[in-house]
Amino acid sequence: MLGAASSICVETILLGVGSSGGSPALGCNCPTCVSTDPKNTRTRASAVMRAGGKTFLIDTGPDLRGQALREQILHVDAVLYTHPHADHLNGIDDLRAFCWLQKAALPVYGNRLMLGHIRERFPYTLMKPNEFWDKPVLTIHEVDAEAFQVGDVTIQPIPLIHGKWPILGWRIGNVAYLTDVSEIPEASMALLQDLDVLFLDCLRTKPHPTHLSVEQSLQIAAQIGAKRTVLIHMTHELEYHALSQTLPQNIEVGYDGLSITINNS
Repeated sequence: MLGAASSICVETILLGVGSSGGSPALGCNCPTCVSTDPKNTRTRASAVMRAGGKTFLIDTGPDLRGQALREQILHVDAVLYTHPHADHLNGIDDLRAFCWLQKAALPVYGNRLMLGHIRERFPYTLMKPNEFWDKPVLTIHEVDAEAFQVGDVTIQPIPLIHGKWPILGWRIGNVAYLTDVSEIPEASMALLQDLDVLFLDCLRTKPHPTHLSVEQSLQIAAQIGAKRTVLIHMTHELEYHALSQTLPQNIEVGYDGLSITINNS
């Protein structure tokens, strides 16, 4: 499966690389928060991946509307959810704009935990559309570790651990996106071979019970061995330039709006 999928061209746009509080943090005067460099301004973590003529949105954080306006995202074919924490889910209402523009229901994919939260917390998104399309209209699809197709695009879920939660990362072609990770099961490591680009969780310097620290991210990046690793989901404790100066040559600090296209066709 992965060998066949690897020939596809994949464009990834990082909509946001911030943690749950974003950067600058309210009331903080640290170097990141007072910086005038836009690479230190981080909205909540989310991304768009385009492949095979399809646009896939990863997560719907509370900054989704502004991110979509900034990057001129006017069409989404499916949403790939990682997990149901507020900074990855609570912008779900902004999906109504895409449903209205497309006059169609929007398929969303996630594991059982993820979809259970949508059913319980946002049941109105699962109703039939009306003539006004004034609410999101979603169809939910439960996935685990099995690859599936959207059009001609093969999508590989990557089971991960986030504290005590089972969550998902995503791989399309030779690009993988792993956020909010504390552990990568051995079986999932096998799904992360031969990557051109790895987007990898990197919360802060100090260890955290539900996220990778800088040191842990670098260790896992070395194990996976992607040609290029981009660090994401960072708190304001990690200043862009200071962190960049400490990294190996093939590892870099992500920032809002970073776009990377991998063409292996």
